[in-house]
Amino acid sequence: MTPLRQQMIDAMQQRGFSQRTHKSYLASVRSLARYFHQSPDQLHVDQIQNYFVYLVKERGLCGASCRLHLNGIRFLYLQVLHWSQFDIPIQYPKRAQKIPELLTRQEVKQIIDACDNHKHRTMLLTCYGCGLRVSELVALKIQHIDGERNLLRVEQGKGAKDRAVVLPAMLLKALRQYWLSYHPKHWLFPNSNTPKCHLSITTVQKLFKRAKNDTGIQKVGGIHSLRHAYATHQLENGLAIHKLQHQLGHTNLQSTLRYVHWVPDYLQGNVIFSDLVDQLEVGHE
Repeated sequence: MTPLRQQMIDAMQQRGFSQRTHKSYLASVRSLARYFHQSPDQLHVDQIQNYFVYLVKERGLCGASCRLHLNGIRFLYLQVLHWSQFDIPIQYPKRAQKIPELLTRQEVKQIIDACDNHKHRTMLLTCYGCGLRVSELVALKIQHIDGERNLLRVEQGKGAKDRAVVLPAMLLKALRQYWLSYHPKHWLFPNSNTPKCHLSITTVQKLFKRAKNDTGIQKVGGIHSLRHAYATHQLENGLAIHKLQHQLGHTNLQSTLRYVHWVPDYLQGNVIFSDLVDQLEVGHE
């Protein structure tokens, strides 16, 4: 390991960055070094600008992918090497503003019901019922379930923040039935081959994709579609935007407000929270 790489790792650890961020930032810097066959601390600003021209024109990366590279590279030069001259605009395509192909309640039910495996079905039901990110879903532990107060503890979500989200009564019932069948001891959804570890994010993403394919639903989107569906369905039922913000774990309200644009007829009401899991069952008996 080079001293520069170790310095970057140390700087990320000091800031409490997640392992996913570590991996992403290091990959971005490694790609830059390989392109020029030089250590990044030997490069000039104009070379870095030319590198982003290469990413766009030759590799055909979109704006979102370029931003991932830029985040890691900016961290290296600004926070590790302390290059004040690096803090200049880097040109890359703007992120396209698109409304995702939102899942209806019927489609969510079809996808969840397509899982024959009780564990997998409960996992997708939990993801939708609480509006979780997949990284938060796989990291759930038995002790995170507070059945008395109907709360689910999410530890170290995005931005290294803990939060407690509302746990719908019907989802709590489903989780209790799941526990009676599997008796997980630590992780709520452990790896079957290695019970001391939880399921990987990739595994859950593949499970969702397979279930969606089995239904014949053609809408674009992975398991994050369940989180989008949760947010829009809560808003359709009149949930206040600031309550949704907390449930989703958004630091910035603007991140939550985008869902309002996806629900044109949104009327904020006095609804505390809707039990979307119960509505799946009631609406399609």
